Amino acid sequence: MTKPIEKIEKMSEKKERYFEAVGRRKTAVARVRLFTKKIGIEINDKNLSDYFPILRLRKTVEAPLEKMKIADKLGAVVKVKGGGIMAQAEAIQLGIARALIKFNAEFRKRLRRVDMLTRDSRMVERKKYGLKKARRAPQWKKR
Repeated sequence: MTKPIEKIEKMSEKKERYFEAVGRRKTAVARVRLFTKKIGIEINDKNLSDYFPILRLRKTVEAPLEKMKIADKLGAVVKVKGGGIMAQAEAIQLGIARALIKFNAEFRKRLRRVDMLTRDSRMVERKKYGLKKARRAPQWKKR
């Protein structure tokens, strides 16, 4: 029978070191884990190019790693839910940028300068009672 201390040491050897952060945009929430050993970005158990077939969205996701010139040294595993594909891509971008700061605090100034650390707080306005949409009133008829 193995001692409990040996079990804990074996478990800690198996675990890879990662840096975790959360990014949000509209109703999309992305939980990002940056790994030092893994290379490439995996989103919801899919490859980046499979999850985002549009090049512009892939560039949005990879932008923080490209700006810091460490895309070939770090990999990311992302769990994202909610929102549309554009909101998900921007949530992942914010999550990666926040995780990079935990990886290296000196990245903060450069990421802040290119506006990748700002949370876009704009949300869809709720629909009001008596209106057709948030602000659109029913058509008015004089007679």
